[in-house]
Amino acid sequence: MMKYLEKIGDDFFYYLDQAGRMGIFLFHCLLGILKPPYKLGPTIRQIHFIGARSLFVILFTGAFTGMVLALQGYYALRKVGSEGFLGSAVGLSLIRELGPVLTALMVVGRAGSAICAEIGIMRNSEQIDALECMAIDPHKYLMAPKFIAGIISLPLLTFVFDVIGIFGGYLVGVGMFGVNEGAYFQGMYSSVEWRDIHMGIVKSLVFGLLIIWIAASKGYFLHFERSGGFGAEGVSRTTTNAVVLSSVTILVWNYLITAILL
Repeated sequence: MMKYLEKIGDDFFYYLDQAGRMGIFLFHCLLGILKPPYKLGPTIRQIHFIGARSLFVILFTGAFTGMVLALQGYYALRKVGSEGFLGSAVGLSLIRELGPVLTALMVVGRAGSAICAEIGIMRNSEQIDALECMAIDPHKYLMAPKFIAGIISLPLLTFVFDVIGIFGGYLVGVGMFGVNEGAYFQGMYSSVEWRDIHMGIVKSLVFGLLIIWIAASKGYFLHFERSGGFGAEGVSRTTTNAVVLSSVTILVWNYLITAILL
């Protein structure tokens, strides 16, 4: 019995310590964003890596998400004779929920894992220690451009996802099933309000911050990971943990933001 209690206590203090480290890490990174000098080049490179290089997977995922939404929505609405509301169903589903969430999950898999592995390898090879020895703040030099890029890129990618998803639904609903084109867009126009768009923007901003925070902090504190440690195996396990934690956190925060703003 005592062994189980000791294990529970060890787990509690381990996760409490981990949460404290990540909180302090986030504070220093946000402080690094505000501190001069402000260098545009590293931020643009990170926007290109996180945003532009994720564009193909976002276009592909958005198109097929909109198509399957229209496919399922048409068969559901046809049962009650309300096919004209297909545009409303597709638009609201994408703008409020699926657009921000699926965009964030795609970015986690493509960019978040790479960021965690990059920072983890730098920690593993003592490059971050070398920066500190040269009096270069790693939070300002390495992390701040990634945070800015993540916060900028996620809303833009979400916007692209939503637009492509809406036209994917148009192809299926109007092109395949013969739903009236005017009814498709008019239903969307009459049902989608500014608060729906505002919810999608807020979610994408929060998800962008969460992705970079979790991925970068997991790599930065590689040697504190219980299942990680140094070496190639440690980097791979830490990267896996970062992707899983980011994905779960996105889903949890999606519910919380929806409950608050709905």
